[in-house]
Amino acid sequence: MRQHVRSALFAVIFAAFAPSAFAQSAIAGLVRDASGAVLPGVTVEASSSALIEGARTTVTDATGQYSIVDLRPGTYAVTFTLTGFRTVKREGIVLPTSFTATINADLAVGTRFPPARIRSPSAS
Repeated sequence: MRQHVRSALFAVIFAAFAPSAFAQSAIAGLVRDASGAVLPGVTVEASSSALIEGARTTVTDATGQYSIVDLRPGTYAVTFTLTGFRTVKREGIVLPTSFTATINADLAVGTRFPPARIRSPSAS
């Protein structure tokens, strides 16, 4: 009898927490240069206190696209870096549950300037 009660209790607890464990979000987008040409090889970093590891990193593909998946809901900053281009940092990206935020970036040629920071009022 105790075994059945424990099994039932475990099932109830698992059912209560399982949706939040699988309700992950993502940040994806396209990176171009000032002329509109796509930029492969850009390092894209999403950082947030919501992440246990603090940040996740990926690199844009041959078409300039990237995707960072399995992110927890929270507020993120996304940094785009490529040698020979100015670093761009998008801050204040609010990522709700089960949502993919599209964050595109345009990188300008040059390295002597501090990162361009763009504050996002919301992720849409």
